Amino acid sequence: MPHSHITESEFSSIGWGIVGTGTIAARFAEDIKYVAGARLAGVSSRSLDRATMFCAQHGGIAYENYTALLDDKNIDAVYIASPNTSHFSIAWEAIAANKSVLVEKPLVTTAEEAERLRAFAAERKVFLMEGVWTRFLPAIEFVKGAIRSGAIGELRSIRGELAFRHAYDPDNRFFDPAQGGGSLLDLGLYLVSLSIFLLGCPDTVTGKWHPAPTGVDMMADIELSFGGVPAFLQCGFDRTGGNWFRIKGSRGSLFLPSPFIGARCVFEAGPVMARIIGILCRNSVTARIFSKLTRKIPIPGVKRHFFDFQGYGLQFEIGAATKAIKEGRIEAPFAPLSESIETIHILEKIRSFPSS
Repeated sequence: MPHSHITESEFSSIGWGIVGTGTIAARFAEDIKYVAGARLAGVSSRSLDRATMFCAQHGGIAYENYTALLDDKNIDAVYIASPNTSHFSIAWEAIAANKSVLVEKPLVTTAEEAERLRAFAAERKVFLMEGVWTRFLPAIEFVKGAIRSGAIGELRSIRGELAFRHAYDPDNRFFDPAQGGGSLLDLGLYLVSLSIFLLGCPDTVTGKWHPAPTGVDMMADIELSFGGVPAFLQCGFDRTGGNWFRIKGSRGSLFLPSPFIGARCVFEAGPVMARIIGILCRNSVTARIFSKLTRKIPIPGVKRHFFDFQGYGLQFEIGAATKAIKEGRIEAPFAPLSESIETIHILEKIRSFPSS
């Protein structure tokens, strides 16, 4: 079993191990360098060659499988970036090994699994968090603060879309039920999780979905109500959408332009300009054009708030998890497991409705 050498200066840092070598794992490895108190300690893959190549580029020790990674005492925390349907079993083993755990969204594929995993982590007093990186971005922190301060007045509604066209392929993870496919788990989760983060748990849930030939959801419409404030959310693999998110208030609106999941700016508009932007955002093409233009050119009646940062943006999620682990917490304040479970419950409820 390999062991990494820890220098005296590293004793206070959290040594992260990554399970998986895909795109999101590489982004995690790149962004961890921006986080004080965190370091990449190792990576595991189903192929030792892939893990070795990954470590040659990003650092850390290569492990032939995640069991070997979990056995190393120099691994303090684990980021699980493996296929969706493997999240539960790997997270369970990591918790059993007393490793702090951050799971790339979705936490797991069913609410029942989420409940079991949360109970096990609580029993073992081990940190567990779902990695919905959007929640931790500075732009989202600004939006939540603006809502709380009443900057846009009384809340009226939320609208959001997240859709990326994918050619149908029954073997692709997006369309394969065995790999946890479907637009709700892949895209709709961001919309629901962000809505819950901003407004709490909804009172009512309705919606509709359309299946791909494999039976997973190709697209879905989600309608939530938060104390009378409606949220209209759309996701899908059938098109490339405007991929924006809007919070409308009585005195104006906040817009997270495309792609909102990695927001680096927020547009704030009064009622008149907000109505115009709302009309533009109904069309995905005009929504993307408007977003690009407004980033570069000031638009009368639109206040721009920029939150640029280095890297991809996962460092804020990594930083929050690292801080919570160092504080001895078993959950992160801004990503409680109750909200992860509620999100999965909502996605399951949408899927329980007859398909269209």
